[in-house]
Amino acid sequence: MRSGNPALNANTFLDASTGRVVSAGDNAMTINGTVNKTAFLLFLVLLTAGYTWSLYSGPESTAAIMPMVLVGAIGGFIVAMVTIFKKTWAPITAPLYALLEGIFEAKYPGIVMQAVGLTFGTLAALLMAYRSGLIRATENFKLGVVAATGGIALLYLANIVMGFFGHSIGFIHDNGLLGIGFSAVVVVVAALNLVLDFDFIEKGAEAGAPKYMEWFGAFGLVVTLVWLYLEILRLLSKLQSRN
Repeated sequence: MRSGNPALNANTFLDASTGRVVSAGDNAMTINGTVNKTAFLLFLVLLTAGYTWSLYSGPESTAAIMPMVLVGAIGGFIVAMVTIFKKTWAPITAPLYALLEGIFEAKYPGIVMQAVGLTFGTLAALLMAYRSGLIRATENFKLGVVAATGGIALLYLANIVMGFFGHSIGFIHDNGLLGIGFSAVVVVVAALNLVLDFDFIEKGAEAGAPKYMEWFGAFGLVVTLVWLYLEILRLLSKLQSRN
């Protein structure tokens, strides 16, 4: 099993000591349970995001919101790392991650409702396509999405490193045709990662993974959704700046 999501990789459902899938018998992970927990995590994201959105009253309020954004960004990253390495903590850390990510998303006020609608619309469309068999997570499909995701991650990492020296990869932030095209490609790749996540969660349920893995599977799906949401915001902001 392969996923471009760092939270859902080939070792997600394996026991560290035996190298085999951990089975929990009757008290096992289910798809419905994972869906319910994903919905709850998304509710928490929207709850804290709604609060921080309400604090935005124009560019002059950005300075007051930025400390909260930093708390959400740094705290979310730390909690995400803890969750990845301590899967059994996911029932506690996954909701905490969702709350922190809601704060972080205040970084892009103004066009958030458009991005929220597009994110949920993409999720629903891809889920329907996956369940109907229109899109299949074949090995070649997985390999292509993982490779594209890795390439984007390396490009973003290079941009961060260049930023320390006062430089950047221009088209990542540029609102020209190249910049908009790049953002559109990243949005598509982020969306296709959802298909890999659906497949991975389905395989975990079929393998009889422990119940707490529902929280971990939901966490992994939310990680992808947050990435998709932020990339849609980036694309919308570029398009809006051209008007």
